[in-house]
Amino acid sequence: MQYDAVLFDFDGVVVETPSSQRLSDALGRTYKKLDRSGPTAETLRELMQGDFESIAERCRHLEIDTDRFCTEAVRELVRAQVSDVERGLRAAYDDVGVVRSLEYPLGIVSDNHPTVVTRLLERFGLRSVFETVYGCPLTSDGLARRKPDPTNIDRAMDTLEAESALYVGDRERDVRAAHNAGIDSVLLTRADDGADDTPTDDALDVEPTYQLSSLTQLPAVLE
Repeated sequence: MQYDAVLFDFDGVVVETPSSQRLSDALGRTYKKLDRSGPTAETLRELMQGDFESIAERCRHLEIDTDRFCTEAVRELVRAQVSDVERGLRAAYDDVGVVRSLEYPLGIVSDNHPTVVTRLLERFGLRSVFETVYGCPLTSDGLARRKPDPTNIDRAMDTLEAESALYVGDRERDVRAAHNAGIDSVLLTRADDGADDTPTDDALDVEPTYQLSSLTQLPAVLE
């Protein structure tokens, strides 16, 4: 198969997956800033699932303006993830270096906030490697574009003027998103990816086009 672009998920593919406990702590600080106590574990699950309506309903129940909550939450979530990198608690994967050698237009399609993705790419000296970056802002429309919705994959392909991209992810939802976009997929299954207790996907019935244990195997797929 000939591809004219390669797209990558971010967390678990380019950089280590963020700690769910650290994300929960960041949401806890958001509640505290707004003088509220709240079930941050449930809110985190709603964020992971892209359930903006449940978040908005929780804000209404707590008498918090939803836009204000989202603004504060984004600030804390970005700060927590950047801090983890600066403290050496989260790193880019060693095999990401191979991406620099790929002679294809490259892009990132992530469910993480676009500010986080861009800041961390800059931190690891990788921003110039990727021609386009798509993430999911903490808004109704942003969370609706979380995978397996193919919208951000479609947008990235349009930006790169690609017709037959390959999408590289580490979750079954990534495979499903690629399938929904009508393109091939790589399921990356590193033996030790440093992931913690971040919620995992339910089993899906779509098989990846390729299954690799390292990004170093990717050039052979693209030959």
